[in-house]
Amino acid sequence: MSPLPACGERARVRGNVSEEPKPPTLWQTIASVGASFFGVQSAKNRARDFKHGKAAHFIAIGLVATAVFVLLVILAVRLALRQAGM
Repeated sequence: MSPLPACGERARVRGNVSEEPKPPTLWQTIASVGASFFGVQSAKNRARDFKHGKAAHFIAIGLVATAVFVLLVILAVRLALRQAGM
């Protein structure tokens, strides 16, 4: 019989293998923020993000992504106006 983790430890036990829950990686966090922009986040990833992710990481990446989006819209409008001769 394998030893079980103590109450205070954060570990999941599958059969005889003990896994530490890991926070989402940078790329997983970026993908989650991108999916949330379009409203297509899967329930599995959303549960992972809320359970193991840090809000500060999602907020920071969300703010950067929003700033990039706004800058792209501004550039697209300026390009369109320049093409229209205004």
